[in-house]
Amino acid sequence: MEKEAAITGRLQALREQMRRRSIAAYIVPTDDFHSSEYVGDYFKAREYLSGFTGSAGTLLIEADRASLWTDGRYFLQAQEQLKGSGITLMKSGQPGVPALPDYLGERLSEGDVIGFDGRCVTGAFVEKLKEKTAQKQIAFCGEEDLAGLVWQGRPPLPAEPVWELSTDYAGLTREEKLAGVREKLAKKQADALLTTDLSEIAWLFNLRGNDVKHTPVFLAYLLLTKDGAALCAQESAFSEEIREKLACAGVSLHPYESIEVQAASLPVGTRLLADARKVNYRLLQAVPAGVERVDGESPIELLKAVKTQRETANIRAAHVKDGVAVTRFVRWLKMCAGEETVTEIRAAKKLEEFRTRMEGYLGPGFDPIIAYGPHGAIVHYEAAPETDAAIQPVGFCLADTGGHYREGTTDVTRTIALGELTAEEKKAYTLVLKGHLRLGAAKFPQGACGQNLDALAREPLWQEGLDYNHGTGHGVGYLLSVHEGPQSFRWRISKEASCVPLEEGMILSNEPGLYVAGKFGIRHENLVLVRKGEKNDFGQFMYLEPLTMVPFDREAIDAGMMCTEEIRILNAYHQKVYETISPYFAGEELAWLERATAPL
Repeated sequence: MEKEAAITGRLQALREQMRRRSIAAYIVPTDDFHSSEYVGDYFKAREYLSGFTGSAGTLLIEADRASLWTDGRYFLQAQEQLKGSGITLMKSGQPGVPALPDYLGERLSEGDVIGFDGRCVTGAFVEKLKEKTAQKQIAFCGEEDLAGLVWQGRPPLPAEPVWELSTDYAGLTREEKLAGVREKLAKKQADALLTTDLSEIAWLFNLRGNDVKHTPVFLAYLLLTKDGAALCAQESAFSEEIREKLACAGVSLHPYESIEVQAASLPVGTRLLADARKVNYRLLQAVPAGVERVDGESPIELLKAVKTQRETANIRAAHVKDGVAVTRFVRWLKMCAGEETVTEIRAAKKLEEFRTRMEGYLGPGFDPIIAYGPHGAIVHYEAAPETDAAIQPVGFCLADTGGHYREGTTDVTRTIALGELTAEEKKAYTLVLKGHLRLGAAKFPQGACGQNLDALAREPLWQEGLDYNHGTGHGVGYLLSVHEGPQSFRWRISKEASCVPLEEGMILSNEPGLYVAGKFGIRHENLVLVRKGEKNDFGQFMYLEPLTMVPFDREAIDAGMMCTEEIRILNAYHQKVYETISPYFAGEELAWLERATAPL
């Protein structure tokens, strides 16, 4: 009750600020000023006001009601965390649930005002709001952060030290990357690029930071021109050595807050490339009227997604280390569950301990998901003291975790059988595995997109009238965000998610799943590297190289459900796992690995 009362009080305080400004509806997204997926504590206004801790969601406050939109990954979590708050859960994408702009178009009256912090919403989002409310002469107020006015004890903006990633890891110098980006700009006939994407900026300058939890980036904006680069960041985070290196590359360092001044100083006639889907509304408003704005994707996004040969070699090495750590964890959990007290939180700490032993390990890539039994059905479950379940020697434990190494970023999910399984559990495990194997073994012509391949993973489930409510795969950055665009595996095609051809050097996750509320959840995830295969009269063909080196749980498989080809693919993968990580095992551990990877 204490939490619910606190949330109610915060919402009422915000409504008072709205009333003083005649704002009918105030939007609080999850975003920071950079459209980041994960945000630092300073930016968690939506969490502060609603109590919902998921990484995606938008809160709308009106005078008489409050609503929260989130996607299928978080339906169960949001439903639980919003209890007693008075906030209505809006399940995005579900029948009868309007998108937020459509909802406002119906709810608002003539001449009403919509408020938001213009630094935390994108230009494209505001354009959608304008489109859906055009008939009602709605006004927009994006100058004030009302959540900040009512947030007591708000954390400060982070300014952690920035550090350099050498070309031994990155493969290209910052000068080479700057030249490549400028070449792409010239092809688009653009004079300048404005980007707020933290991963793009970190990648371009071979720099990393720690301003966002689990994502080694630093707060910054970039205005890149033909002959200069204005980097607006927390100046105190940069050493003198890094400042000098940036200056030698033609990069000038400016205060973080000065980006609007930099944008406003662009000469009339400049053709400025800026992605309205990412760049915040207030920054776009600062661009002078005489500047021609070209709306489009930053060329850095695709350059970053296609890994260099040095990066791919390093990433393979990272996955060997991670495979050793995660495999040891799987063995430990199967042996200890029921023999001693193992909870979800303790299991997560144990896995972190195994990873920490590996040379070059820097930390988790995201909050670990160790979900036992029914918790596995909550796609992005995160154990808390009040939910920390004891793991018993029965049923499934879903472990979705990842790590940052000097050599790259990993992301792996294994669903672990801890004892006797029901026929339903074995069938579900095997159906998801069949889809995972089919996608992982895909052979496809160059030019194909993830949307062309997604059905391979879902087809075994679709045949049973089953599905999962998330994409099948996302891109993964190199010691950056564990979720990277533009490539992905998903079946929905929309204007917001363009079809991007899969190019050699791209890394994606392959992670189909199945979630039965109140019972269990299953997900099988490997990272895969897009590679060129044979070339013949029909063109260049591509394939997917598995990077993750962790066995699947043979004890959970119903082999009778698998065809000969699926068994062959699984056995070949397990043989590769054994050959790759067995040199790091000995004694009982090695004997266990031999059994875990034995042919089915």
